[in-house]
Amino acid sequence: MLCLPIYQNQPATMMTKLNTLMADPLKLAKTCCVAVLLLLTTSIAQAQSLDELVTARLSQMKDVAAYKWINNRAIEDLEREKVVIDNAVNVGLSYQLETRSYGNFFKEQISAAKEIQRYWFALWSLEPKLAPASAPNLVDDIRPELIRLGNEITKALGQKSTLSRPLSVEGLSLQTQKRLVDAANNIETYQSKMRQVLASRKLRVGTTGDYKPFSFLHPESSDNTQSNQFTGIDIELAKDLAASLDAELILVQTSWPTLMQDLADGKFDIGMSGISRNLNRQRTSFFSIPYHVGGKTPIIRCSDAEKYQTLADINRGGVRVIVNPGGTNFNFVKTKITHASVQIFDDNTKIFDEIANNTADVMITDDIEVTLQSNLNPALCPAMPEKTLTYSEKGYMLPQDTQWQGYVNLWLAQRIGDGTVDGLFADFTQ
Repeated sequence: MLCLPIYQNQPATMMTKLNTLMADPLKLAKTCCVAVLLLLTTSIAQAQSLDELVTARLSQMKDVAAYKWINNRAIEDLEREKVVIDNAVNVGLSYQLETRSYGNFFKEQISAAKEIQRYWFALWSLEPKLAPASAPNLVDDIRPELIRLGNEITKALGQKSTLSRPLSVEGLSLQTQKRLVDAANNIETYQSKMRQVLASRKLRVGTTGDYKPFSFLHPESSDNTQSNQFTGIDIELAKDLAASLDAELILVQTSWPTLMQDLADGKFDIGMSGISRNLNRQRTSFFSIPYHVGGKTPIIRCSDAEKYQTLADINRGGVRVIVNPGGTNFNFVKTKITHASVQIFDDNTKIFDEIANNTADVMITDDIEVTLQSNLNPALCPAMPEKTLTYSEKGYMLPQDTQWQGYVNLWLAQRIGDGTVDGLFADFTQ
């Protein structure tokens, strides 16, 4: 029976449902058809080719044209086109797509999109009765799908997919199709991270924005430029590194739980966020030389100074330990705190307020952060002044590219040697 393979190796509840259906052949047949259709739909969605993706994106242009027609919008929007191309090029860097050739492909996509829109405008002008009376909203409905398809196209090109002819889209000429196909199939890739950064003149820095004094995001900033939204030691050093490369600095917000995957996915070229060098991370990444040495130590309310003088004092029933997820703080607490209650708190920018407000008792974090937060909040104090429970080094996390690592190491050694790093630590920890 056709549907039996679909239900094989399923849980007992599914087999019970199948047995019930077999008592009603008509109902079983209908159910099988639905199941087969769902499987086929899923399979097709997962196996979309580059041809299908480009066709799907260009097919959206009839709705784009309808929206512009109804709302008296011009077809050409040069400012928006620049945003689309710049965003596409930046996404392409995640797959090491060379900016000039990939940018040219996206320009050809935009030319094709405008050609299709002009086709529909011309048709509706000649035959007003065929003109649309309504259309999906460009910003809320159409644009998110265009972005999604654009990202899927980028991913497919990063996997060396090619584009063939013909593309079945009404209003698209054969000449434009040829230019689009040629542009897609002539996209080049960078052979190393070092070459990518130098040639693209774009440095993408992954940073969490939640770890003073290294990286802190100010979402309430009135200035929307990245350089003013992010502050910290590593942000200033990121600017310096970008300047040394004559590259544009692009700050990419990441998080501690997603840090390693974001690096693996190519979302940034270097991680700069007070990242601890450790062997687990070294398995899939490289690190720069260290620029700070410290370790984990507890921070508490000053009024509890007599209560928490050792790790044993903290690791006991009734003590409320708070920790942010995903990083080395979390790994330390998971390993060492076995008797105290542990609260996982997602917002690292407000976690110290929980201790000051007496909704948590202790956080174990890097000594430099303990020093800074103690200076910022008079209610908080280090539980073990000048003592650490671990040894750790801060470094910059890199993809496994020895040439890129060598450049970053030399640049960082020079900044340590000329006093830049010490000066920034002094500025941001007072």
